[in-house]
Amino acid sequence: MTKDNQKEFKKELGLLDGTMLVVGSMIGSGIFIVSADIARQVGSTGWLILIWLISGLITMIAAVSYGELSAMFPNAGGQYVYLKEAYNKLIAFLYGWSFFAVIQTGTIAAVGVAFSKFAAYLIPAVSDENILYQLGSFKLNVAQIVSIVTIIFLTYLNTCGVKKSKMLQTILTIIKILSISGLIIFGFALAAKASIWDSNWTDAWTPRSFNSDSGSWSPIGGTALISGISAAMVGALFSSDSWTGVTFIAGEIKNPKRNVGLSMLLGTVIVTIIYVLTNLMYAAVIPLNEIATAKSDRVAVVASQYIFGDIGTLIIALMIMISTFACNNGLIMAGARVYYTMANDGLFFKKAAKLNNASVPAWALWAQCLWASVLCLTGKYSDLLDFVIIIVLVFYILTILGIIILRKKMPDTVRPYKAFGYPYLPLLYIIIASGICISLLFTKMSTCGWGVLIMLIGIPIYYLIKEKETV
Repeated sequence: MTKDNQKEFKKELGLLDGTMLVVGSMIGSGIFIVSADIARQVGSTGWLILIWLISGLITMIAAVSYGELSAMFPNAGGQYVYLKEAYNKLIAFLYGWSFFAVIQTGTIAAVGVAFSKFAAYLIPAVSDENILYQLGSFKLNVAQIVSIVTIIFLTYLNTCGVKKSKMLQTILTIIKILSISGLIIFGFALAAKASIWDSNWTDAWTPRSFNSDSGSWSPIGGTALISGISAAMVGALFSSDSWTGVTFIAGEIKNPKRNVGLSMLLGTVIVTIIYVLTNLMYAAVIPLNEIATAKSDRVAVVASQYIFGDIGTLIIALMIMISTFACNNGLIMAGARVYYTMANDGLFFKKAAKLNNASVPAWALWAQCLWASVLCLTGKYSDLLDFVIIIVLVFYILTILGIIILRKKMPDTVRPYKAFGYPYLPLLYIIIASGICISLLFTKMSTCGWGVLIMLIGIPIYYLIKEKETV
């Protein structure tokens, strides 16, 4: 805590709040959309379910590994703090820089874009086809404005104190879980057909690629299969991301040494179960061809129309609006705590290190809001996913490797909880995530490459900041 900042975070969040933050931040719009792209990339029901299962399992492995770090360092800032302790300030700064420039703000922007995309079902005037201004290739549309307005509103709410934002998060997340559970139950009960299920599971493990021009499938294998799996994993991993948000607000969690790690474990397990069951429901209700060719990838809309008829479109649109709204509330709440911690280390704007009268980092919240709003104007949902996921994976790999480093660097430090399956499960995660990163750089350099470049730009910025400090 800096001398000019005497306020402290209030510990007002319990285990339920932490778990709801994890679940609410993880479940945004991905589960309703990305199964279409996964189906096109791998072309079979078995592989579709397996991709979601693998993503869930490696996310759970990462979560139980992070439990050791969250118990060792139960402070605001989470992953930034872990990287600083395991490596040095440069690596921690690169994470914080990437977090602000790409990871958190890009995710907030992507979720905001998804909110407005589905709001257009209820209010057609807010569609991205309603162009307000055009200059060359840049187009400003109503959907972008709606995305930005929701981000501004949620940021304002979070500046009023953690109690209001946690209440909204818990209520909306419970509604989200109940509504998705209802969709799954009604899907199996009202619309599941044995003929569709059997057809979808015929040749369930024969991978194929979908040609959107001809509308036909082609068998794939070897490097094409590896590329397809890697591309398919982007959406699934993005949909399973943001489970670390609870580590950023550890300073506001009651009994953080226990509750932070437990919140991550419970949250990732709940979300993985929901995701796999949702996709099994899709496979019972929708022919695979229709999953792959769903208009604008809105698989959940197709499923809801099968289940509820014409009203299904409105039902799913409302569900996704609630889901993305809650998701962004959690992301906005958690993200600002990282910039707060960086500012206290002299690696971010000094004003970000101050808490307002409600004991929250308001300046950091508004800085995050501004940049996320800019990103809403710059990219499509799919581009933002590619942009974000490779950087997320790089720092997950470094953080989990940091567990091994800290075991040697700080052998006598008290560890209230130790990583489950150490060292095998952490090493398994590192190997799988590294393989995905390498494949993404080969297959999606045009988008993933920009994310890596932005991360590397942080190196000269770090030394410029250090130089100013010593002057």
